[in-house]
Amino acid sequence: MSASSYAVEFYLQPTVTVARQLLGAIIERLLPDGQILRGRIVETEAYGQADPACHGVRVLPDNCTEHRRTARNATMFGPPGRAYVYFTYGNHFMLNVVTQQEGVPEAVLLRALQPLDGLPEMMARRGTTTDPHALMSGPGKLTRALGIDRELDGHLLSRPPLRLLLAPPLPDEQIVATTRIGITRAADLPWRFYERGSEWVSRR
Repeated sequence: MSASSYAVEFYLQPTVTVARQLLGAIIERLLPDGQILRGRIVETEAYGQADPACHGVRVLPDNCTEHRRTARNATMFGPPGRAYVYFTYGNHFMLNVVTQQEGVPEAVLLRALQPLDGLPEMMARRGTTTDPHALMSGPGKLTRALGIDRELDGHLLSRPPLRLLLAPPLPDEQIVATTRIGITRAADLPWRFYERGSEWVSRR
């Protein structure tokens, strides 16, 4: 497996392109005790600067949008190639990859991973010993399995303890594009991507 990380130019492509090309990439988590956990990305969602569902956007009364920077979403405004981690629904952390030039709020949400290394530790963190296919089949599940929280918000993904490792992009015929999950605004945009035939995705 390659230990190379993505160059900053990768994250400056259109965010939808980045979301597609992250399928197959590896997330590597180094724990404080020295254990290494790895998972392969099989599902992503893109969020952009003119997207009403994006954290960095506020919808105005006339249905226009403007950027909205807060303490919670500040990392989404860049620099690119960093982890944007936020807390939601009172008990879940969500891991995103920041894209675009600094000042532009765009990111890719990691929705599901295929576990590769450290399965017993990941199961212990999830409190489950059952079906490994459900271990990281959702954004809140994968952060719990990998021990990711707000302490890693803003972390540069080219260095430990959380790295995004380079992988060849999947060919188009292996990618399914569909609508995003759990949103009400811009719910018709086909900006969710997953690996065709994968048993590890959150929802087909």
